[in-house]
Amino acid sequence: MQSPTIPKSNPHTPVIRASEIGQYVFCQRAWWLGTVQGFRSVNEAELSAGTQAHLRHGRSVAAARRWQRVGYALLVLGGLLFALVLCGVLGAGL
Repeated sequence: MQSPTIPKSNPHTPVIRASEIGQYVFCQRAWWLGTVQGFRSVNEAELSAGTQAHLRHGRSVAAARRWQRVGYALLVLGGLLFALVLCGVLGAGL
């Protein structure tokens, strides 16, 4: 049985990105003006600032997830140490 072949991309076939779909859903006219007519947004600085803000937020979320994992690891380690101490105290009393 042959594996299905993936068609080669045609450089003339337009590629639709998820951001374009989001822009189209938000405002079809803005999508048409930017994509079809080639008009640039007048608020490029604000768009760039928003992109940078999203990048910063993404990095802070990733850092929070890392610290959360560290916290869970320390909690498990503390529980294990407590269990060892408890076993040692109970074992010594027998």
